[in-house]
Parts: sequence; C-alpha cells; structure tokens
Amino acid sequence: MKKQGTVGQRIGCVAVCRITLFAAFVVFLNSTLAFTNHALAAPAQKKAPAKAGQSSAIIAAAQRYVEAVAVGDRVAAGRLDFACQYQMTGAGTKRLTAFPAETHPIYGACWNTLTETHRTAVEHRDQVMDVIWPGQGTLVFFTEDVDRYAPSFFFMEQLGHSPPGGGLRAEPLDSQPIPTVSFPFGRDGKMAGAAAALVRLRITYKDPLLSPITFAPGSYKFMSTTKRPRVAVRAVTVRCVVLSGLRKLGFPGDVAVVNLPAAPSTATTAVVPFSTEASRGEADSVAFWRAGDASGTLLAAVARAALFPDLRDRVSMLNRVLIVDPNQPEALTLLSRHLYREILANAAASHKIAIPEGGVATRFHELYWDIYAQTTRTDLSLGMEMGGFDKPTPADYLYRMIPAMERLAELQPGDLENRYHLSAAYRWNNDQLAAIATAETLVQDIPDTRPALRARAMLDLAWSRIARVSWNRTLDDPQIQRAYKEAEDAFKLTDQPLDKFVGAYTMAYSLAFTPKRDNQAMLRHLTDAREWYLQLPGATPASWQYLLSNDTLKGVLAADPIFAPLIAAQ
Repeated sequence: MKKQGTVGQRIGCVAVCRITLFAAFVVFLNSTLAFTNHALAAPAQKKAPAKAGQSSAIIAAAQRYVEAVAVGDRVAAGRLDFACQYQMTGAGTKRLTAFPAETHPIYGACWNTLTETHRTAVEHRDQVMDVIWPGQGTLVFFTEDVDRYAPSFFFMEQLGHSPPGGGLRAEPLDSQPIPTVSFPFGRDGKMAGAAAALVRLRITYKDPLLSPITFAPGSYKFMSTTKRPRVAVRAVTVRCVVLSGLRKLGFPGDVAVVNLPAAPSTATTAVVPFSTEASRGEADSVAFWRAGDASGTLLAAVARAALFPDLRDRVSMLNRVLIVDPNQPEALTLLSRHLYREILANAAASHKIAIPEGGVATRFHELYWDIYAQTTRTDLSLGMEMGGFDKPTPADYLYRMIPAMERLAELQPGDLENRYHLSAAYRWNNDQLAAIATAETLVQDIPDTRPALRARAMLDLAWSRIARVSWNRTLDDPQIQRAYKEAEDAFKLTDQPLDKFVGAYTMAYSLAFTPKRDNQAMLRHLTDAREWYLQLPGATPASWQYLLSNDTLKGVLAADPIFAPLIAAQ
C-alpha cells in the first residue's frame, strides 16, 4: 500500500507541474501581445534626411572622380579613390594630415592598378574581318553584363580622353544614404566605419565611332558558337559608393569614391571595404547608338574609310558604321566590293598566272575560285583563327562578305552587280541551294531586252548547278543537263567575246560530269573557248593552258588522245 501511495503522489505532482507551466505560458503570451500592440501603436521613427550641403559635396566628389579618371589625371583620381587613400595610410597604420606630394610614386602605383584592371575590357584579340573601329588594343568591349564592371570601366581614359578617345559627359542623377561602410583600420586590424552614400551618374559618350561596344541585349550567351550581334553604347548609368568623414579616422582626404576593392576577398577575409551596396554599372541602363542619332557622322565615316590604305582599317571602320546602322547602303556597298576584290586578289596570288588587270583577269580569277571551290576548298573554308595562320584567308573575307551582300540585296535589289557577287559567294561557300536560287532569281529579273546582262546571269546559274553536281558527285543529277543548256543559251544570246569564251568553256566543263560524256563535243567547245579567249586583251597561251590543267579537266584530257593537239597548241 505504501508503494501505491508513492505512485499516486508522483502522478499528482506531474499534473500540478503541467498546470503551472501552462499558466506561465499564458502569462508570457499575454505580455508579448501587449508589448507588440504597444510597439505597433508607437509612431515609426524616420531616418533623418541627409543634409543638402553634404549631399551636394558627395555628388561633386563623385563627378570630380569621373572627370579625373576620364582625362588621365592620376593625382586627382588617386586623391578621390578610397583604395588609393587606404594604401596611403598603410591600411590605417599611419595617420596622414595631408596628401602626399604630386610627385609621390603612390599616384603612379594606384593609376597602374586602375589601368591594368581596365585592360580586361579592351579587345586584344585579332578579330580578323570582324574587327571594329578603333581596332585591336584600343576598342573597349564589354563582353559581360554591365553590372559586372566597376564604375571606372565606363569612364576610363581610353574612352574619356579626346583624342584618342571620343570624350564623354558625366551627369549626376541622384544620391541616397546607405548603411555605414566598414573596413579594417589600424595596426590591430579593428573595424572602422564611415558614412556612405550611393551616387548615380549618367555617362554619355559623344562619338558613335569611338564609344564602347557590347553584345546586343537579349542575344544568346555561353554555349552557342554563332557570332553574337554587337552594338555601340551611347550611355550607361553607374552607381558609385562615396564615403565621407574619413579625415577623422586618419585619411588624408575626407571624401573618397569606392571603385575597385582596397583588398580582395580571400578564403578567410571579406572584401575591403564591406558595403551593402556595390559600386558598379547599373543593369538595364544601357542606351545604344541608333541609325538616326548620327547619320552625317556615319556617312562621313564611310567616305573616310574608302581612303584608308589598309584593308583592315577600312573594314573596321565600316563594321563600326554597320553596328550603329546595319542598313547603311554606302557602307554595305563599300564593304562588299572591297572584300570581293580582295578575294580575287588572293586568287591571283594562289594561281600565280601573270595576267593584266581588267575584264579578263576578273573573270579568270572567278573561274579559279569556281573550280577550286569544287575540289580542295581549304582556303575558302579555313579562317585565320581556326587555321592558326598569321594573316586573313579568303575564308575570312568570304564569311564577312556574305552577310553584307545579303543585306544590300534586300535594300537595293536593283544592284545587279551585288547580286552577281552574292551568287558567286554562295557558290564558293558551297551553299548550293542558295547559290542556285539567287542566280535563278537574277535570271528571272533581267529581261530579254538586256542580253549581255542576262547571258552573264545564265552563266552564273550554270556554274552554280555544276558546283552542286561536282561536289555531291551525283552524275545522274538533271542539274548538269540544265547547266549545259543554260551555258548554250548564254553563248547564243551574247555577242561579248568574254561571255562567248565563258559560255563555250562552261559547256565543255559541264560535260565532264555527264554519265555518257561526249568527248568530241567537249573538244569542239574547248576549241571555241580557246579562240574566243585568245582574242581578249591580256589573255595569253600560258593562262589558257592553266584553264586546261585544273583537277577536273586534266584527267579527262589526258585520257583521250583526241585532246592532244589542243593541249599542245600554243
């Protein structure tokens, strides 16, 4: 019985404890609710607004910093840069009452750090025919989102100092106080704090030809190997954290702009200084140069580009014009013509046949690429960067030329010369369907009343059909019969010796791909072609022999003795 009483006492004790705890919880809950209601009923405390004079001084300091960096004033920039002032004090190990003399090496050291950092946004790669004015080693190219860059990237000396830069304007937008910024300061590394404000400035570039560039908004990123469209930046907003009240801590100046970190973060330490806001470009704040913003400047730039002796300079200036106005017809025309001419010049350098410049030389070089594109193709497919070459290849010219010609054909369909060249470019690029379609449309658009132009277009179409059959090795393709017929019609239609030669040569060349080749007909056409060719100014027996020695005709002619007199003829 005694044991049972003990158990009963234990049960009663547990019940009493539970009741007591529950009562205490109710009292605590009521107290908490009462305190909360009192707090909610109390008026909210407002932050004291920054004084107008103090705000103006902070904005002025940020603007002076921008101007100092932009014009390359390393002393003024260093005296307004927090990282540089932090370095002057040895991270607080020494107190300064005045700035070091202007000749002190600290300013050069701080400036070198700044410029070396800026170099990461300068294009140093050889962009070959995609180069944009002002070119390699000078062009500022923001390849990342603008909020990944410190403010000074947008007003670096390379952009602000005119010349060589185009100059810029910095206009303050607003400022607002932010929580205190902290940093280790002194020999013991204790944390110090300084009042801070976030100042926003609008940076506007004056010259569309020298402003920085970036990728077009919304363009794909990362894994795609397709070239991303580029645009010229006209304006961007930067956010600068500005510290004040620094002199009382031992800094030589009272105000400083946080641009680059005074010390980067490590595995054990945070970035210096620590701030709730970062100094950087502002996302979605970029404005771009558009066609109507500087049409006169762009037109003058095209005229200027035409006078440059170096092809790369011409191309870079025209590329700059076209990222501002992709539909600028003068730039498109000049770019496509010069690149086409360069491809023909490369043909002359490749075949090494002496032939005077003129109509026959142009057609000779075009025939060289027509035949080469069906066989080796290396020079037309392997660019400088991919091939590891030290200079641009015909492929580089071809890849840049085609988009320009396509845009020009849309804008000015009456420019038949451009459409001829575009058809040839497609053919050399082994874009078989586009080459045939372009030439077919060209033939349809030229009336019978213009026989010379129509004959040339028909010959162009014939070579596009031959290229398809030759590359695919589908000798039963009816395209080869159509090519022969078009060359035959062109031969009958034209009275121009050059087109007569090309027509006869094209018929003979097409027969090399027919299933039941007629060597007698081929001999007849080649004989006619030789007679017409040697009538042309600048044509020589040596250059004619070269036309017989290509990979397609050489084997056919050597296999049948009926061609021996033709081969031996001088």
